Amino acid sequence: MNEASRGYRSLVLGATGLVGSALLGQLLADPQCMAVTILVRRPLRPSPDMQVYGSKLTVLTADLDRMEEALTGVEADIVFCTLGTTIKKAGSQEAFRVVDLEYPITLGEWAKTHGASKYIVVSAMGANASSSIFYNRVKGEMEARLTEIGLPELHIVRPSLLLGKREEFRLGEKAAILLSPLMKLLMVGRLRMYRPVQAAAVAAKMVKCANGRVVLGGRPITQIYENDAITATIIDE
Repeated sequence: MNEASRGYRSLVLGATGLVGSALLGQLLADPQCMAVTILVRRPLRPSPDMQVYGSKLTVLTADLDRMEEALTGVEADIVFCTLGTTIKKAGSQEAFRVVDLEYPITLGEWAKTHGASKYIVVSAMGANASSSIFYNRVKGEMEARLTEIGLPELHIVRPSLLLGKREEFRLGEKAAILLSPLMKLLMVGRLRMYRPVQAAAVAAKMVKCANGRVVLGGRPITQIYENDAITATIIDE
């Protein structure tokens, strides 16, 4: 069965971020997506997509520590999580773990309890629960714990350094944007998978996962998409 054959209702956490805002625009424009509910921590800025497709968008503004309460009455077939921060922005490693680990887990548990057919989440290249790098270790822990929930379909997207326009300045990403043309020339062969990737391409991969075939019954399925699979989405389309 294909979820898209009857249309699907989506829920997005992280819709104000770089990937999340791109995902929101693509879901609103996707005829297979019947309704989009987003849970945000701050009011959403109006966009052209929201003006055109506003009738299928529901915006919930709430403290994410009260996520389950905020999602009371929400129905979603496919749940997306694009939530992410930095230690600098979060203020501490502990606060970073709340945003990049605990909130995605809470959403995954909600998706399981409320019968969502797919949970599609952004992780990171190099995610590994045993990594000596704090960021990669937290992302790896998130993946491992989501797998333990037993979601019908768990889709994990692992992009490299993200390209796109952010509200806040990030030195590494700014440098990647400036060097991107050179990196494309130098990163060939096996190095190709490390190329920076546009946030819109990550969003497109997530929408492609949403519109893919749903496997009914059987054991839970986990699919992991590395950076080269994300960039391949651009070529396919």
